[in-house]
Amino acid sequence: MRALAHPARMAIIDALATGQTGTATQFAQVVGLSPSATSYHLRALAKYGLVEEAPSRGDGRERVWQRARSGLRFEAGPNEPPEVWEAGRLLVDAVLARDEAQARQWMESADSDDPEWHQAARITKIHLLVTAEELEKLNEAVDELLKPYSFMRRLNPPEGARSVVVNYRAFPIDRLASGDHPQ
Repeated sequence: MRALAHPARMAIIDALATGQTGTATQFAQVVGLSPSATSYHLRALAKYGLVEEAPSRGDGRERVWQRARSGLRFEAGPNEPPEVWEAGRLLVDAVLARDEAQARQWMESADSDDPEWHQAARITKIHLLVTAEELEKLNEAVDELLKPYSFMRRLNPPEGARSVVVNYRAFPIDRLASGDHPQ
Protein backbone atom coordinates (compact mmCIF):
# COMPACT_ATOMS: atom_id res chain seq x y z
CA MET A 1 0.00 0.00 0.00
CA ARG A 2 2.86 2.36 0.78
CA ALA A 3 4.34 1.63 -2.66
CA LEU A 4 1.21 2.95 -4.33
CA ALA A 5 0.59 5.95 -2.04
CA HIS A 6 3.01 8.17 -3.95
CA PRO A 7 1.54 10.74 -6.38
CA ALA A 8 3.88 9.76 -9.23
CA ARG A 9 3.08 6.08 -8.82
CA MET A 10 -0.65 6.77 -8.72
CA ALA A 11 -0.33 8.83 -11.91
CA ILE A 12 1.47 5.93 -13.60
CA ILE A 13 -1.19 3.46 -12.46
CA ASP A 14 -3.91 5.83 -13.71
CA ALA A 15 -2.24 6.09 -17.13
CA LEU A 16 -1.83 2.33 -17.33
CA ALA A 17 -5.48 1.81 -16.30
CA THR A 18 -6.51 3.56 -19.50
CA GLY A 19 -4.74 0.89 -21.52
CA GLN A 20 -1.56 2.86 -22.14
CA THR A 21 1.83 1.22 -22.23
CA GLY A 22 5.07 3.12 -22.22
CA THR A 23 8.66 3.57 -21.29
CA ALA A 24 10.03 5.47 -18.31
CA THR A 25 10.71 8.38 -20.67
CA GLN A 26 7.10 8.46 -21.83
CA PHE A 27 5.68 8.18 -18.31
CA ALA A 28 8.11 10.88 -17.13
CA GLN A 29 6.02 13.33 -19.18
CA VAL A 30 2.88 12.10 -17.39
CA VAL A 31 4.30 12.43 -13.87
CA GLY A 32 6.58 15.43 -14.37
CA LEU A 33 9.77 13.69 -13.23
CA SER A 34 13.01 12.72 -14.92
CA PRO A 35 13.08 9.42 -16.81
CA SER A 36 15.47 7.95 -14.23
CA ALA A 37 13.18 8.91 -11.31
CA THR A 38 10.20 7.55 -13.22
CA SER A 39 12.10 4.32 -13.91
CA TYR A 40 12.68 3.98 -10.17
CA HIS A 41 8.93 4.30 -9.51
CA LEU A 42 8.10 1.79 -12.26
CA ARG A 43 10.50 -0.75 -10.78
CA ALA A 44 8.98 -0.22 -7.32
CA LEU A 45 5.49 -0.81 -8.74
CA ALA A 46 6.77 -3.93 -10.51
CA LYS A 47 8.27 -5.23 -7.27
CA TYR A 48 4.77 -5.32 -5.79
CA GLY A 49 3.15 -6.78 -8.89
CA LEU A 50 1.29 -3.63 -9.91
CA VAL A 51 3.03 -3.21 -13.29
CA GLU A 52 4.93 -5.56 -15.55
CA GLU A 53 7.12 -5.42 -18.60
CA ALA A 54 5.16 -5.37 -21.86
CA PRO A 55 6.31 -6.95 -25.10
CA SER A 56 8.96 -4.84 -26.80
CA ARG A 57 7.79 -2.49 -29.54
CA GLY A 58 10.98 -2.62 -31.58
CA ASP A 59 14.53 -3.72 -31.20
CA GLY A 60 14.18 -4.73 -27.55
CA ARG A 61 16.46 -2.03 -26.17
CA GLU A 62 13.67 -0.03 -24.58
CA ARG A 63 11.81 -1.26 -21.52
CA VAL A 64 8.05 -0.97 -22.08
CA TRP A 65 5.68 -1.21 -19.11
CA GLN A 66 2.04 -2.22 -18.85
CA ARG A 67 -0.52 -2.71 -16.13
CA ALA A 68 -0.33 -6.05 -14.36
CA ARG A 69 -3.28 -8.23 -15.30
CA SER A 70 -4.57 -8.43 -11.76
CA GLY A 71 -6.78 -5.62 -10.52
CA LEU A 72 -6.06 -3.37 -7.58
CA ARG A 73 -7.90 -4.05 -4.39
CA PHE A 74 -6.61 -3.50 -0.89
CA GLU A 75 -8.40 -4.87 2.12
CA ALA A 76 -7.19 -4.83 5.69
CA GLY A 77 -8.83 -7.18 8.15
CA PRO A 78 -9.56 -6.35 11.78
CA ASN A 79 -6.56 -8.39 12.96
CA GLU A 80 -3.98 -6.60 10.82
CA PRO A 81 -1.15 -4.86 12.70
CA PRO A 82 -1.28 -1.07 13.18
CA GLU A 83 1.36 -0.46 10.49
CA VAL A 84 -0.93 -2.08 7.88
CA TRP A 85 -3.78 0.21 8.92
CA GLU A 86 -1.45 3.23 8.80
CA ALA A 87 -0.28 2.27 5.30
CA GLY A 88 -3.94 1.94 4.31
CA ARG A 89 -4.70 5.40 5.69
CA LEU A 90 -1.79 6.89 3.73
CA LEU A 91 -3.05 5.25 0.56
CA VAL A 92 -6.63 6.41 1.12
CA ASP A 93 -5.42 9.96 1.82
CA ALA A 94 -3.41 9.97 -1.41
CA VAL A 95 -6.29 8.52 -3.46
CA LEU A 96 -8.81 10.98 -2.01
CA ALA A 97 -6.50 13.94 -2.66
CA ARG A 98 -5.95 12.82 -6.25
CA ASP A 99 -9.66 12.19 -6.83
CA GLU A 100 -10.63 15.58 -5.42
CA ALA A 101 -8.01 17.32 -7.56
CA GLN A 102 -9.36 15.58 -10.66
CA ALA A 103 -12.94 16.58 -9.82
CA ARG A 104 -11.93 20.20 -9.22
CA GLN A 105 -9.95 20.24 -12.47
CA TRP A 106 -13.01 18.99 -14.34
CA MET A 107 -15.24 21.62 -12.69
CA GLU A 108 -12.84 24.39 -13.72
CA SER A 109 -13.25 23.49 -17.38
CA ALA A 110 -16.72 21.89 -17.46
CA ASP A 111 -18.37 25.01 -18.88
CA SER A 112 -16.19 24.78 -22.00
CA ASP A 113 -16.82 21.07 -22.58
CA ASP A 114 -19.38 19.71 -25.01
CA PRO A 115 -22.87 20.23 -23.54
CA GLU A 116 -23.69 16.53 -23.84
CA TRP A 117 -20.66 15.62 -21.70
CA HIS A 118 -21.45 18.35 -19.19
CA GLN A 119 -24.98 16.95 -18.90
CA ALA A 120 -23.78 13.33 -18.64
CA ALA A 121 -21.20 14.00 -15.89
CA ARG A 122 -22.36 13.73 -12.32
CA ILE A 123 -21.19 14.21 -8.78
CA THR A 124 -23.78 12.92 -6.40
CA LYS A 125 -24.24 11.72 -2.86
CA ILE A 126 -27.00 9.40 -1.73
CA HIS A 127 -27.59 8.26 1.84
CA LEU A 128 -28.72 4.65 2.11
CA LEU A 129 -30.04 2.54 4.97
CA VAL A 130 -28.67 -0.98 4.47
CA THR A 131 -27.26 -3.98 6.30
CA ALA A 132 -23.64 -5.03 5.82
CA GLU A 133 -24.86 -7.93 3.65
CA GLU A 134 -26.94 -5.56 1.49
CA LEU A 135 -23.97 -3.23 1.11
CA GLU A 136 -21.80 -6.16 -0.05
CA LYS A 137 -24.43 -7.05 -2.66
CA LEU A 138 -24.73 -3.43 -3.76
CA ASN A 139 -20.94 -3.15 -4.14
CA GLU A 140 -20.84 -6.34 -6.21
CA ALA A 141 -23.69 -5.09 -8.41
CA VAL A 142 -21.95 -1.77 -9.03
CA ASP A 143 -18.71 -3.61 -9.90
CA GLU A 144 -20.58 -5.81 -12.38
CA LEU A 145 -22.33 -2.78 -13.89
CA LEU A 146 -19.03 -0.95 -14.50
CA LYS A 147 -16.87 -3.88 -15.70
CA PRO A 148 -18.06 -3.97 -19.34
CA TYR A 149 -16.95 -0.35 -19.80
CA SER A 150 -13.40 -0.75 -18.43
CA PHE A 151 -10.43 -0.15 -20.70
CA MET A 152 -9.29 -3.72 -20.17
CA ARG A 153 -12.57 -5.14 -21.49
CA ARG A 154 -13.80 -2.61 -24.00
CA LEU A 155 -11.45 -3.22 -26.86
CA ASN A 156 -13.59 -1.57 -29.57
CA PRO A 157 -15.36 1.40 -27.98
CA PRO A 158 -17.95 3.26 -30.02
CA GLU A 159 -17.05 6.49 -31.78
CA GLY A 160 -17.15 9.43 -29.40
CA ALA A 161 -16.20 7.39 -26.31
CA ARG A 162 -14.01 9.28 -23.85
CA SER A 163 -12.00 8.33 -20.82
CA VAL A 164 -14.19 8.78 -17.73
CA VAL A 165 -13.35 8.19 -14.08
CA VAL A 166 -15.99 6.86 -11.69
CA ASN A 167 -15.33 7.26 -7.99
CA TYR A 168 -17.46 4.97 -5.91
CA ARG A 169 -17.32 4.96 -2.13
CA ALA A 170 -19.59 3.10 0.23
CA PHE A 171 -18.98 3.29 3.96
CA PRO A 172 -21.05 3.68 7.14
CA ILE A 173 -21.28 7.18 8.60
CA ASP A 174 -23.54 6.78 11.64
CA ARG A 175 -20.66 5.94 14.02
CA LEU A 176 -18.61 8.78 12.57
CA ALA A 177 -21.42 11.31 13.05
CA SER A 178 -21.98 10.28 16.67
CA GLY A 179 -18.31 10.65 17.55
CA ASP A 180 -18.00 6.91 18.27
CA HIS A 181 -14.88 6.42 16.16
CA PRO A 182 -13.62 2.89 15.50
CA GLN A 183 -10.28 1.98 17.04
